[in-house]
Amino acid sequence: MKQHLLVLAIASSCFAMSAANAMTKDEYKVAKEKISADYKVAKAKCDTMKDNAKDVCEKEAKGVENVAKAQLEQDYKPSAGHAKKVAEETATMNYEVAKEKCDDQSGDAKSACVNQAKADHDKAKADIKAMKG
Repeated sequence: MKQHLLVLAIASSCFAMSAANAMTKDEYKVAKEKISADYKVAKAKCDTMKDNAKDVCEKEAKGVENVAKAQLEQDYKPSAGHAKKVAEETATMNYEVAKEKCDDQSGDAKSACVNQAKADHDKAKADIKAMKG
């Protein structure tokens, strides 16, 4: 949950800043390359892990990349649609990571964990649906 709030805070601040400073095409290109490089570094860190920790790490790395790409589009061409995409990618990342973390559990605890992840995702989707865009 803390990560979710952090991502939303970052996305909100970036959204506020993007309205004041539109990104140039060159800045966009450099930022896009940085996102790819950051993903490769994060993925490489996951390769040193084992079992479910590796799976969780990979889901987080991919999710962060997807959120960053969506945020980049919002920064480059701010719109309600792009803001909604950032929220969708954030919700998807949080759900995928939470679901993967549930694999460390078994039985009823795992089932409850998966159900909570699904409930959180459904709430996030409802909040996103209420957004304009």
